[in-house]
This record gives sequence, structure tokens and C-alpha cells, in this order.
Amino acid sequence: MDPADGDDFAAFVAARGPRLLRMAWLLTGDAHLAEDLLQTVLAKVWPKWRKVAEEHPEAYVRKALIHTHASWWRRRWRGEVPHGELPDLAASFDAYEGVDLEQSLSAAIRRLPVRQRAVVVLRYFEDLSVEDTAATLGCAPGTVKSQSAKALRTLRAALPAPVEGGDRCA
Repeated sequence: MDPADGDDFAAFVAARGPRLLRMAWLLTGDAHLAEDLLQTVLAKVWPKWRKVAEEHPEAYVRKALIHTHASWWRRRWRGEVPHGELPDLAASFDAYEGVDLEQSLSAAIRRLPVRQRAVVVLRYFEDLSVEDTAATLGCAPGTVKSQSAKALRTLRAALPAPVEGGDRCA
């Protein structure tokens, strides 16, 4: 490969890396998995960089992130996770303890099916249009709209209802 290609690739990664890492984190919900996902995708893109750079490299890498994450998600075992001790269920219940909208949203997004998660990330976090999202995912715009509606319905049901009137102090 031409050394100039390496410079172009390095410049692309330096310029777009943080945004692509954020997208990977939104897909995986885990900082370490996000780094692994982005590194895997960039390693796949590097040998094809000359061809990829001619078109829309960021769109190509975004699409590769979606597809690679989907293949990882299909292979991952989502069964029981062993713990050393059982949780204490007899503790007093405080309805407001630990309620953090950002963490609740992140957890709710991770529970979405892969296709719906990809649509939510591309549409609402990457701010792509319906048509651009459909092109990235290789589906019809109507599919993006229906998957988006289903995902938003699921997220609304999973998140706590907003408090009327904002925060109130006693």
C-alpha cells in the first residue's frame, strides 16, 4: 500500500474516531466492547482503504460497525451470569434510589433487538435521515420508520415517566 494511504487513513481515524467510538458505544453499551468493535472494523477497512476513501468512508465504516455488531450479537450467549453471592432482596425499597435517566436509557437501548437498536442509534444519535438510515442498513425507508416506531414505543414503556413541573425541592 502507498504510504500516503496510511496517512489518509490515520487522518480519517484521528478526525472521525471519537464519533465512530461513540456510535460503537451506543451499539454495545460497553466502553471496552466499543473499542474492540471499532478496532475490528478499522482492521477490516484498512486493506480496502484506497477503494473506501474514494466514496464515503464514514458511511462505509458506520455500516461496517452495524453489521459487525450484529454478527457479534448473534453469537453472544445471553444466559445466566454466575455470582458469588445472592442479592439481598429483603432490603428496604426506595423508589427514587439509583434512578438515573441516562443509565436507564442506555440499558433500555441495549435490550432492544439489534435492528431496532441500529435504527435508533443511526436516526437519533447519529442524526441521519430516514433515507440515509435505510441506505446504511440496506432496507426500505418504511422499514426504518416501522422499526423506529417500535423501538420508541419500547423505550417509552421501559423508562420512568417524566415528573410534571420538573424538579421540586421541599
